[in-house]
Amino acid sequence: MRYTIEEIRQMPEGQTFDCKSIHIEPKALANIIVAMANADGGMITIGISDKTRRIEGVDQDKVHLNEILRTPFDFCVPTISVTTEFMPCQDSDGNDNHILIIHVPASPRLHANQADEVFWRVGDKSRKLPFEERLQLMYDKGERYYEDSPAYDATIEDIDMDAVKAYMKRIGYGKSPMEYLQENKGFLTYKGDVPQVSTACILLFGKRPQNFFPRARVRFIKYYGTEEKVGREMNVIKDVTFEGRILDQIQKTIEYLETQVKEHSYLGEDGLFKTDREYPKFVIQEMTVNSVCHRDYSIKGTEIQIKMFDDRLVFETPGKLPGIVRTDNIRHTHFSRNPKIAEYLKAYDYVKEFGEGVDRMCRELSAIGTKEPHYHLVAFIMKASVWGNVLEEGQENTFDQKRPENDQKENITTQKLPRKYPENTQKQDIEITPVQKGIIDFLLHHPYAGRKEISSHLGSLSEDGVKYNLKALQQKGIITRIGPAKGGYWKVLSDEISD
Repeated sequence: MRYTIEEIRQMPEGQTFDCKSIHIEPKALANIIVAMANADGGMITIGISDKTRRIEGVDQDKVHLNEILRTPFDFCVPTISVTTEFMPCQDSDGNDNHILIIHVPASPRLHANQADEVFWRVGDKSRKLPFEERLQLMYDKGERYYEDSPAYDATIEDIDMDAVKAYMKRIGYGKSPMEYLQENKGFLTYKGDVPQVSTACILLFGKRPQNFFPRARVRFIKYYGTEEKVGREMNVIKDVTFEGRILDQIQKTIEYLETQVKEHSYLGEDGLFKTDREYPKFVIQEMTVNSVCHRDYSIKGTEIQIKMFDDRLVFETPGKLPGIVRTDNIRHTHFSRNPKIAEYLKAYDYVKEFGEGVDRMCRELSAIGTKEPHYHLVAFIMKASVWGNVLEEGQENTFDQKRPENDQKENITTQKLPRKYPENTQKQDIEITPVQKGIIDFLLHHPYAGRKEISSHLGSLSEDGVKYNLKALQQKGIITRIGPAKGGYWKVLSDEISD
């Protein structure tokens, strides 16, 4: 993608972008280049101060500039095949000058600096890897580039050149579609005179990708209840499959999921309408994009499956967590199993900044009172569970515009509990959610329990979620706090709410 000088100055440093002064030492620059090559690749601009974003330029120091240009060859082991370009600019002194742009590719090999130190890009930092992670990265890079392997029996005729043109327009590439495929990303190579069309090329630009990869698709299954049942008890109420190119799959899947998410619109205390959602929009998008972007396409026996239950979404993706990403570091560590697919989706704004998505998801889920996604590997399938914000009966709404007449209506069951009132006072029913009923039942037997204990008991609710529901139960007059926050206890006010 082509940028202006001002756009580059405004870019925040991150997973795939860094800017440095012309005075940076080649050894320090080598660590950044190595880190990007080992991770997702990226772009480094030389001649713009990373602290003040002052445009210094590079023309005034030809000797040092030559050392910088030699850095990928003299200070990186093995050599990293970067590409460079000089962009005209006017420096801060008002003189005509240039900045140097270094494009670092994501490499299939493990790279180190001259001191045999391996670095990895984490956000805007280049982190030195300990021996164990270095060894793991070396193993994982061997499986990383299935997307570069030829798609068996695919020819140039199987490529939709209009799709290539649309992407070229998106990134500002000015040559022909055939030149782009031949000169960039290895989408089209030759073995002798025979063209070799890569897997990534078919998945991104193919006319009919499922002719070559039948299970490279997304399947959505909705269940009635909170468990997956089979046989006579089968509880599937929706089963929809999305095919086509990767961009089409993502767009169709997200659009359909949005029709299945429950929402609650209401008038707030400030007089403005507000909307609570079962799942934040960003979470729906990020989980879908991650599944399609990072799945292991060499596993051909199954598709991505997204399963919706009454209380959670489960994203089942072929392949383990990629690279050195683990469940304990997933919020801040990024590794693209399919870097070309990831870069393509970034151009379409489905990947805002490599590495930020999971952390933002966790923050948004915490804001609505649910816990972080849970990841676990079952055989060769990575399962990621996301718990929803349970809405009360009569408040939820879905926007499925194409619901068949006989399609079973989604609903979240709530209970109406009687409350004890003084004599001569009209008795009313109080509506509570299943989660709130669980809290009440637990407090009846454990009145001194804190938020952490309640969250641990319920399993699917974060401590923030417990806090939210305790407050709601207090407002409904069902429970009250006796004594201070520390040392006090909870009392269930109605003696009719009991086992």
